[in-house]
Amino acid sequence: MEPDRFVVVCNDEEQYSIWPADRPLPAGWQDAGFTGAKDECLSHVDQVWTDMRPRSLR
Repeated sequence: MEPDRFVVVCNDEEQYSIWPADRPLPAGWQDAGFTGAKDECLSHVDQVWTDMRPRSLR
């Protein structure tokens, strides 16, 4: 069963992903300040992650 709520997460390389809101965040990832349904979170990631290259390669 898929979770209802997700959180947008970001790592030190400024790469984004989504994570189930009811689970502890994985090591190396921080809450990026947006929580919602899966489609809402994916839409938010599309809006904020405009340069897919890791920060170290920019």
